[in-house]
Amino acid sequence: MIDLQVVGGGPAGLATALYAVRAGLSVVVHEPRTGPVDKACGEGLMPAAVTALADLGIDPKGAPLRGIRYLDAGHCVEAVFRSGPGRGVRRTVLHAALLEAVAGAGIEILHSPARSVSQDHAGVDVEAAMASRGAVGRSTSRSVRSRYLVAADGLHSPLRRQLGLEAQALIPRRFGLRRHFRLEPWTDRVEVHWSGDTEAYVTPVAAESVGVALLTSRREGFDQQLRAFPALVERLGGTAYGSDEQGGARSPVRGAGPLRQRSRHRVAGRVLLVGDASGYVDALTGEGIALALAQARAAVRAMVVDDPHSYERRWRSVTWRHAALTHSLLAASRVGPVRRRLVPWAQARPGAFAWAVNSLAAPSAPPATVTTT
Repeated sequence: MIDLQVVGGGPAGLATALYAVRAGLSVVVHEPRTGPVDKACGEGLMPAAVTALADLGIDPKGAPLRGIRYLDAGHCVEAVFRSGPGRGVRRTVLHAALLEAVAGAGIEILHSPARSVSQDHAGVDVEAAMASRGAVGRSTSRSVRSRYLVAADGLHSPLRRQLGLEAQALIPRRFGLRRHFRLEPWTDRVEVHWSGDTEAYVTPVAAESVGVALLTSRREGFDQQLRAFPALVERLGGTAYGSDEQGGARSPVRGAGPLRQRSRHRVAGRVLLVGDASGYVDALTGEGIALALAQARAAVRAMVVDDPHSYERRWRSVTWRHAALTHSLLAASRVGPVRRRLVPWAQARPGAFAWAVNSLAAPSAPPATVTTT
């Protein structure tokens, strides 16, 4: 019997596998997709995420990010990261770097979906669908047993639902849309442009590429919603509209959502939820990867000491600051008059804005190496 199975081969799952191997655990990852997988996200790594990835020996190529800038029609405020730069990194580049590290660590990835999970007091069994050789369209199943299982299967985690850990999200639903534009970045800040009901996040991700992510509750196309930001449209120039074939300046639009997802608990017996599968508030503060890496460390630590329920406490410790600030900002932004005053308020109080930015940007704790006893 192996020590750990990880269901989900995204950043959260692969980071969990890397921390587990570092701690001396045997690991298998279940991920039906092959190669780097793209996903709609802001693609800005906060300094905490850059630090944690470096601790894993991962240094993905991208563009330096030195702070956050908020803008609306007539106001602007920015804060510089005090704990070092972040980095704008294409999602596919980040995923490729993690896959390379996993391969280098000798971690096996089974390209098979996890059909079902069952557990007892001693371990967890995963029934995985395996393609049958020589039989087109047919598959067989294989059962894999381990002492623990980490569910890192994403925002709409099937395992979270199967285990009865899904909780209803009561706040209005928000969605994310992302597209890349081929032009030289004009800043080393993440720019957050505010309109009446949508934010546009502009992130440099390479020498000649910027990503634009829209967070919104409106169900309209990317181009229609981008028109709410005329200054940004002007900055993007002729790349903002027209077909993808006109100069090849734009990537296809990718979407994600609803973003708000809740879990009742993060631990069910010997199964631990990590990353978006454990719950997600909103992309408003751009901390997703940093949180996933911190949760992965905490989950492995709990398994090493054979105390899975200690992960529940550590998960709350890791996420409370992000959740509190994000919930507060979301609540304020849902009230029209308050939303219109957010950027002017921050501009008038640059110290408070800098505190909020750096509270989220800094590592919550030094990246600790988890070792067996």
